[in-house]
This record gives sequence, C-alpha cells and structure tokens, in this order.
Amino acid sequence: MNTTEKHHFQAEIQQLLDIVIHSLYTDKEIFVRELISNGADACEKLRFTQASGAAIHQPDVAAGIALTTDEAAGTITFIDTGIGMTHGELVENLGTIAHSGTKAFLKQLAEDKKPDAKLIGQFGVGFYSAFMAAKRVTVFSRSLAVEEQGWQWISEGTGGYEIAPAADLPRGTKIVLELKDDAKEFAQKDTIERIVKRYSSFVPFPIELNGSRVNTVQALWTRSKSEIKEEEYSEFYQFIGHDHEQPLLRLHFTADAPLAIQSLLFVPARNFETMGMGRMESEVNLYCKKVLIQAKAKHLFPEWLRFLKGVVDSEDLPLNISRETMQDSALMQKLNKVLTTRFLKFLDEQAEKDPATYEKFYAEYQRFLKEGVVTDFTHKEAVGKLLRYESSLLEKGKLTSLADYVKRMGSEQKEIYCLMAPSREAAESSPYYEVFRERKFEVLFLYDAWDEFVMEHLHTFEGKPLKAAEKAELNLTEPKKDGALSEDAAKALAQWLKETLGDKVGEVRVSQRLVDSPAVVVDADKFMTSSMRRMLKAMKKDDQELGPEKQDFEINAAHPIISRLDQMRQKDAALASQVAEQILDNARVAAGVLEDPRTMLKRLNQLLEKVLNQ
Repeated sequence: MNTTEKHHFQAEIQQLLDIVIHSLYTDKEIFVRELISNGADACEKLRFTQASGAAIHQPDVAAGIALTTDEAAGTITFIDTGIGMTHGELVENLGTIAHSGTKAFLKQLAEDKKPDAKLIGQFGVGFYSAFMAAKRVTVFSRSLAVEEQGWQWISEGTGGYEIAPAADLPRGTKIVLELKDDAKEFAQKDTIERIVKRYSSFVPFPIELNGSRVNTVQALWTRSKSEIKEEEYSEFYQFIGHDHEQPLLRLHFTADAPLAIQSLLFVPARNFETMGMGRMESEVNLYCKKVLIQAKAKHLFPEWLRFLKGVVDSEDLPLNISRETMQDSALMQKLNKVLTTRFLKFLDEQAEKDPATYEKFYAEYQRFLKEGVVTDFTHKEAVGKLLRYESSLLEKGKLTSLADYVKRMGSEQKEIYCLMAPSREAAESSPYYEVFRERKFEVLFLYDAWDEFVMEHLHTFEGKPLKAAEKAELNLTEPKKDGALSEDAAKALAQWLKETLGDKVGEVRVSQRLVDSPAVVVDADKFMTSSMRRMLKAMKKDDQELGPEKQDFEINAAHPIISRLDQMRQKDAALASQVAEQILDNARVAAGVLEDPRTMLKRLNQLLEKVLNQ
C-alpha cells in the first residue's frame, strides 16, 4: 500500500523560490550557512525543552550538527539532533511560504511568559536556499515528542512535495541535497570546511564535517566579561584579527536599547596604513545570533574607524530577508550611530583612566580621528574631545585636550588659539606667536599638515571659537618702546611701502601685535592662512585657482629695522626699496610661503655687498 502523500505548495511558492535563488542571495554558498543556522535553532529549541523538564525522545543524545560530503554521489547531507518535526510541522514549516515554525513557537512562549524566547532564531525562508544548489532535496525528520514517528519529505522545488512515513529515524532532522551539475563543488570537503569556518565558526553547538569537529573557537562576545580570561581574549583576537601582536585596546559591551547588540571590538597595536600596507579595510564582522551575516561589514562604522577589528552581533537583523545583503539601510544607520557613539565614549573613558595607553593610541591613530572631524558631522564634537596637542603653557612633548585648554582659559579670553608650525621651536619663534606670549594667552601648537583643516571643520569647541593665531584680532597692551615711529610717521611709511612694493602685497598697515619681528605677512583672504594656502597649493591641479595670492603686510613701528628704513627712504630711496623688498621676503620665509628664493638671495647678496663696501 502506497502511503506517500502528494502536496502542492501554496500558489506563491515558485515566486518565493525565484526570489530566494535569484535575488535574495547573491552567492550560492550561503545555503550552507542557512541550513546550519536552522540546525542550530533546532538544537536551541531542544535545549530549552529539556530545561523545562518535558519528556523527549532519545534524551541522552546530545545536541549537535553533522555534515557529510559525498563527491561520488554528488551530495551533501546536513544532520542535526535538535527538536525535529512532526508530519504537521513538516507541512506547516516547509510547505507554507515564509511561515516560520519558530515564529509560532515564540508566540507560544510569549503566551506562557517564558523568559528565554530571545534564544530562538527564525526558521523559514533560509531553508529554501537549498534549492540554489540542489536539484532535489530530501528531508528526514523525527520529532522529539516520544509518541511521534519519523517522516520523509521530498521536493525538486517546483510544484510541490511528497511526504511518506520513515521508520527508525533518530531524533532531529537530516537534509540530503542532490546537487545540480553546476554546484558539484559543494560535495567537496575542502569547500564546505572553508564555508563553515567563514560563516559558522561561532555556532554554539558542535559542527562536525565528515567526522571531524570544525568549529573550535567560542563566541566570546556572548559571554560575561567576568568569566573571560585575558588569554581567551588574546586567542580570539588572533583568530579574528589575523594579528600575532596583542591589541592595544579592547571594548566588550552589550546593549539592549535602542538595539540589542553584543560586541567585541579591538584596536590593533599598529596602524597598518602608516606601514606602507595601503588603505585599511574595516575588519568588523556582522553576526546575528553567532551566525555571520556580513564579513568586513560595510557602513557598520564610519569610514574613519576602519582600523577596528572584531565582531558585532545584533538580534534585530531581519535574517529571513537580509542575511546576504543588508538591504535595511535605516537599520544599518541606527547600528552605525549606536556603535560609533559607544566606541567614542570608550575612547574618552580610556583617555581619563589610562592616559599613557591613550597617548599610544593617539600616536598611532590621530590621523583617523582628524579624518573623523572633517568627514563625520554627526560625531564631530565627540571626536574633537579626543584630539591632543602641544601647548605653549606645557613643556615640550606633553599633550593637552581641548577640554583642558578651555578649563584653563581666563575670563578675558574668548577664543581657542592655534598656531600652525613645523616644530615647537618654529612656533615659539613665529611672529604670529609674539602677541600671545606678551599677553600670556595659551596657544595650541599644530604640527600636522591636516590640523588646520581639522580646526576649520571643528570650528568651535564647548562654545568657544577656534581661531588661527595668524587671524586672531589681538593687540598688544604694552606701550610702544623708545625709538618707535610716531603714528603719523608709521602711516606715512606704510603708504610708501605700498607704493614701492605695488602688486607684491595687498594692504600695508602698522601692526598692533608684533614685538620682536620687524614685519609679518597675513593672508588677505579672511578664511585663509599662510599654511593653509601652502597646503592647498601643494594639492592643487594645474587648472585649479586658489583665489588671490596677495598677502597683507604688517610692520612693527617699534622695531629698529623699520625706524631706520623710514630714515633711509628719505636719503636713498633706491636702497630703501631693496631693503623693503628684503623685509617682505623675510616675512614670507617666516610664514613659509616664499616659493622661489633665487630673487631674494640675489638681492640679499647685493645688500651684503653694499654693507661690506661701506
């Protein structure tokens, strides 16, 4: 007597299969991950049922997953010793579109108000991914219920399926895939081992392939921090980071809202980009319930945090739709914001608790933080808190934060002052620094070519504007020294200098901020500084314009060179003109904007010759 039952899929089944095979998954190998994940869910349900004290079939058989490949037969078999399925559950779970047996299970749990519903994953669409590689799928399943029997389910993925009784089955589910001609690679042990290690290394049940255990590393991020030893963290980092060195920093955290997240993040000891190894790629892998969703997940963190390595596991990911490609961009944006905010908070805490380690981090990764200020508007202020600079008030080599600078500001100071220079010595001898030294205002010294753009983008910090020293509108409070030109004489000299220098300068005016220097150049562009112009010039293409290059020229009426120049112009105008041009070029050298020194050197030699002939 033939006891085989023939069933038709719901009308939409072929449409679902088309979506799964052609749209939902872009890589056939994903079916291995999906079937292992379903097996793990079945094992998790078994463990939950056992814990409730209910009677089950074969109680001494441990939960686990086994895969077998057979190249000769062209098959791959998945076996789990989990909860199994009854006849009705086979029809409901495998014959009804996108209907999830787990979903019904969760509903039952919710009605019973049991606490561990979050352990159960979704079972549904993932099963159909088997048809990407298989021309025929046979399922043998025996429910954990003691009074149930075994069943066999067979389908070729089109039209329907058959169900028949199957005697003497062990508890759990066995799925046999007869592979298509273009998918025979999945009958090879090496291929399956690679896929399992890639996607399912952290599944919480043993996975055996042809009799050998494949997954041996624990999913540390799901365990309590207090239970984990340092050597376990080290072993895990080496496994996921492919790095033999110890990480510099580690963040292990769990969050329940606004998203359920378990994460373990590492900062490598070295910045590989500075070691000539090219641009780094984010090595944070995205998981859901210990199953890999996306390796080196894009958009999980902003680009400037690409140095991070580790894992992020979120139960909120829509597994039945987006396991292969994260189509829910709104969810990714939310994950990105939560994770980035938490990591920035962690860095801020580290800087407070362990300044020495934070300084090591800053030395390696400061360029990434500066990139964050320039490119990440959302987190700009938080990243700004992490910046560190030398200060005119602190000894050489000692760094300060913007927050500490603000705390030290006096009531009369309204702005945070910054000075771009190649070194501390150059900064302290800069004509732009003189007024700050005299007025005892703290100045941050910026040595990195990026720093000026960083400050321009940060713009303010804790309500205080960031101001380039060159552009600061500060005047000296001390009276002019003896021998200084009168106000009228100084203005007259400035007028003569403008006439003499012509188009080589913009405005010429009497400076109110110089102490030791005879003159200084200041970029005529309100927002441009000398160093910024220098950097833009180095970056610009031949057809790009940077705007007018004229710089304003400020003279120190109290400086002996300026007062003697005023005397000379009335006696020897030609020589005075040469000296004026030399003073201008000297100021350009001090600002770092003199491009071609040959004309200046020729003039300087002529002046030296005249002095030596006197």
